[in-house]
Amino acid sequence: MRPDVLLGQGALADVAEWVLRPAVVEDVEVIADLRAEVMRPDLERLGRYDEHRVRQRFRDSFSAEYTSIIVVDHELAGCITIRPAEDRLWLEHFYLAPQLQGRGLGSAVLRRSLQQADAEGETVALNVLQGSDARRLYERHGFVLESEDPIDVFMIRPPSTPAHA
Repeated sequence: MRPDVLLGQGALADVAEWVLRPAVVEDVEVIADLRAEVMRPDLERLGRYDEHRVRQRFRDSFSAEYTSIIVVDHELAGCITIRPAEDRLWLEHFYLAPQLQGRGLGSAVLRRSLQQADAEGETVALNVLQGSDARRLYERHGFVLESEDPIDVFMIRPPSTPAHA
């Protein structure tokens, strides 16, 4: 799935207009910093936070081709990556600026992305850190447990699963 097919606008009660735009290589560092900020509490709780590693893992796996940038009020507010992987799509690098979390924006972006995956008949998989609040978001959108280990929870969502959010 190409991120540029996700371009569009949406409106939320307390968030101004938002759009998804294709990522470019120049987005890497700002997203790496956002990733470090967003993931820090969960990584610290799990004893796994490393200032350099959290950013480098993003840099090493960044793919502008499959990443969309979430833009709110003309500012980068987050990103979402959905890339092909064997028999499914892999949802990764879904980060939203902390001040915009809990306001429906993440649900709106996820809903739009999953509608596209459903239209293509694709299963979507992801992993989330153990104990992360993000797990509830994914469960509301039809993701179920596939497997887990002490650090990660792996979740899967078959196509055409109705979103409950």
